[in-house]
Amino acid sequence: MTAVPTATYRLQLQPSFPFSAAASAVPYLAELGISHLHLSPVLEAVPGSTHGYDVVDHARVREELGGEDALRALAHTAWQHGLGLVVDIVPNHMAMSPRHNHALWEVLREGPKSPYARWFDIDWAAQGGQLLLPVLGGPLGDVLGQLVVDGDVLRYHEHAFPLRAGTADLPLPELLDAQWYRPAWWRLARTELNYRRFFSISELIGVRVEDPEVFEATHGKILQLLHEGVVDGLRIDHPDGLADPDGYLARLREATGGRWTVVEKILADSERLPAGWPVAGTTGYDALRQVDGLFTDPAGAGELLGRYRRFAAPQTDRGGDWAATVRRAAYKVLTHELAAETDRLTRVATRVCATSPDPALRDRAPWALRTALQELLVRMRVYRPYASGDVAAVVTERAAEEARLAFVVPEEGGAVDVVRGLLLAGDGPGAAEFRTRFAQTASALRAKSVEDTAFYRYVPLLSATEVGGDPGTPGGSPDAFHAYCARVQRDWPLTGTVVTTHDTKRSADVRAALAVLTECPERWADVLTEVTRDGEGVPDAQLAWAAWQTVFGLGPAEPGRVEEALLKHVREAGLYTSWTEQEPPYEEAVASFVAAGPCGPPGERVVAFRASLAAHVRANVLGTALVHLTMPGVPDVYQGTEGEYRALVDPDNRRPVAFPPAHPGEKDAVTAAALRLRARRPAAFGDTATYAPLPAEGPAAAHCLSFARSGEVVTAVTRLSLRLAAAGGWRDTVLPLPPGRWADVLAPGREFTGHARVAELFEALPVALLERVGAGD
Repeated sequence: MTAVPTATYRLQLQPSFPFSAAASAVPYLAELGISHLHLSPVLEAVPGSTHGYDVVDHARVREELGGEDALRALAHTAWQHGLGLVVDIVPNHMAMSPRHNHALWEVLREGPKSPYARWFDIDWAAQGGQLLLPVLGGPLGDVLGQLVVDGDVLRYHEHAFPLRAGTADLPLPELLDAQWYRPAWWRLARTELNYRRFFSISELIGVRVEDPEVFEATHGKILQLLHEGVVDGLRIDHPDGLADPDGYLARLREATGGRWTVVEKILADSERLPAGWPVAGTTGYDALRQVDGLFTDPAGAGELLGRYRRFAAPQTDRGGDWAATVRRAAYKVLTHELAAETDRLTRVATRVCATSPDPALRDRAPWALRTALQELLVRMRVYRPYASGDVAAVVTERAAEEARLAFVVPEEGGAVDVVRGLLLAGDGPGAAEFRTRFAQTASALRAKSVEDTAFYRYVPLLSATEVGGDPGTPGGSPDAFHAYCARVQRDWPLTGTVVTTHDTKRSADVRAALAVLTECPERWADVLTEVTRDGEGVPDAQLAWAAWQTVFGLGPAEPGRVEEALLKHVREAGLYTSWTEQEPPYEEAVASFVAAGPCGPPGERVVAFRASLAAHVRANVLGTALVHLTMPGVPDVYQGTEGEYRALVDPDNRRPVAFPPAHPGEKDAVTAAALRLRARRPAAFGDTATYAPLPAEGPAAAHCLSFARSGEVVTAVTRLSLRLAAAGGWRDTVLPLPPGRWADVLAPGREFTGHARVAELFEALPVALLERVGAGD
């Protein structure tokens, strides 16, 4: 077993798939060729949790998974088969569940004087010194009779809260006033919440790991498991929510002794991971974007956009322009889901200005500061600024110029310069807190407005609306991919790479199928004309376009899976219904449309069209898998994706999988061959490896993407195969190989030297994996 993974395999642990089930899968996974199991969070979580990110106790391994003994047994079984463990940890938040979260229970009982109060990011100055608990089903006056005092506990249905000492005998209204918390209607979370949470999820409360004591308390068990050899590496969930990601990662590296660690950092297209971060790299969404781009035709994507705009007309606000869609979504999120966070940030900015010796700052009205903050936040193109980065490159002067135009009175636009000045070089009381709050709000805004809203409104090509993606420029080029790989090999050679995760909105195989539509936009338009001829029962054109693409990408599937995904789609989009303000008539219309259309006879026509393109879907599926497994970085294989894996957004992508698969096919064979080659030749893929593009020559050269690793391994895949077929196939295209004899790993017995004819190279499969076996002639 190596300390640094050569390849990891992600397992979603839950009560129905505990540590013992993972141990049973170890022999199969070891044979597959991975080096480490990658486990979802293993610490104590809310009972019944299917994901584990709602941690309630950092000091205990989750009993529902088997407890610490079962985790250690899994590690021992893995070690016996030459495997290690990488685990997911959640430093940013805990579950807002007092009856399970002991630390939070003590805070509710004792208030800000509790030794646990420093754990949580609570604004005690707001709400009269009470922590708002948005748990009631209606206004307090309407549900007061449902609150019950039970000894020293206050109960509301399944919720339980501790009573402050000496308050149990008070009349209920007085009792509520006497507590350190205030139960409130869940809708008030939008405007009155006074604790930091995970994005806009009120059930997850932010943790202050920037405090050294809190860091020690929340990381002690994981560090023990690391130091005792039970765990070998870490995946860090959502570092962007932390007050000080730079400081946290430095402290973590010192505490772990430099163990392999990757961070779930979502990078914008032109953004780079902070060079000073002491980590191996990201969890791999930047790689996902690059790989997907290889199999997406930019010209065809542009034509799809044009056809979508005509299809959705006259609904002009239905995601026909990416930048405008993101901007509108950001305004909506700031003024609705994140209104409380915006208020808190405004209060901090107002306080900083009020205590400044500069009259130009002291005179700024809170409303002007709020407007300036909103206008700057919605114009940020990355998740957040960092202490180690250039804030001016994140909060740009161009953004400031645009933000000033939002003020009706030009003189008030000076508030933009005040805010930007505080971010760039502000000092004095509260300035550091302001910068921290701004960064944390920015990251929540980006996640909610882009990933959770705009991606569901901008639907010309669903495969481009993926975590870390840029739907405005969905296609890529071989040159861009090679440049990315060369940079990764140079700067972050042990970074993580992924193409499917527990958070992807569609699995890699679904996206690979959807990418084929960029090669035949006119044929897709004809199919849509056929299945939507009369338009009867279509709630809106945006949904219809997304629904038909969903069916195409997924292929034959149970209707319930499609309906569940599309219901989530319309609620996330928030155009006609939402999670918090559901519109039953519209949702019923969606369900009726899905049943009669996408899951009815018209949907069968779309599935038949997909079947007619099966050869090209196959090329994309196998090409995506092989590139991912052999490009620079450490590939993470999501559970079940070694074989064909068609899944939609969670919970669909978290369904149980079988080990080993019942009917392994071509993708299983390609995956196993690539992983075993990585295990056999670690030096060809590790931190000292090299990466070199191998350009093909001839009339169809643009359709062959190839590269060499350390002069020992060659990967070659077919891209845009439908366009290739329409242009006449490979013809005389050749691939000049590096010196030596090259054995075909995917088809034993075949060897190549010199200039290999691409048509022969791809005779059996649309991909090839070659291993250098001799010096040649």
